[in-house]
Amino acid sequence: MYGDKARIEIERKFLIRDDSWRREADAGTKVRQGFLAATRGCTVRVRSVAGRGVITVKGATRGISREEYEYEIPLADAEGMLETLCSGILVEKVRYRIPRGDLVWEIDVFEGENRGLVLAEVELDREDRKVDLPPWIGEEVSRDPRYFNAYLSSRPYRSWD
Repeated sequence: MYGDKARIEIERKFLIRDDSWRREADAGTKVRQGFLAATRGCTVRVRSVAGRGVITVKGATRGISREEYEYEIPLADAEGMLETLCSGILVEKVRYRIPRGDLVWEIDVFEGENRGLVLAEVELDREDRKVDLPPWIGEEVSRDPRYFNAYLSSRPYRSWD
């Protein structure tokens, strides 16, 4: 969502059990993102996705919720920031979408230094919402900061013990 006011992002994140999700997924979209700032209280991310540039400011995570401000920016600006201003490595992934009922699951297949990691995310309208988990969903990692993209930028998955 792009806009001029904050929204609350409520997101659950899971590891993937197997590749059976691929039968339901769309063709996927390449995403490149980097972090201009990442502290415990705030992250500022720039992203190139589907020919568009996006800058996002996220507040501290509380439970599985956090404030989010997101704005479309010129693609050339996003690409320039990715190449010159971001700290850590760029997080590169292909994002697949799977609609199920009134929810949309997003499956991120990471590339580069995070290759081997596959995560599923689902955004919710409230934290206590019941979610029917697809059979390909594995362990929930929503509250594990190692699976946040900002962490993966500074400590890539391939470097974990």
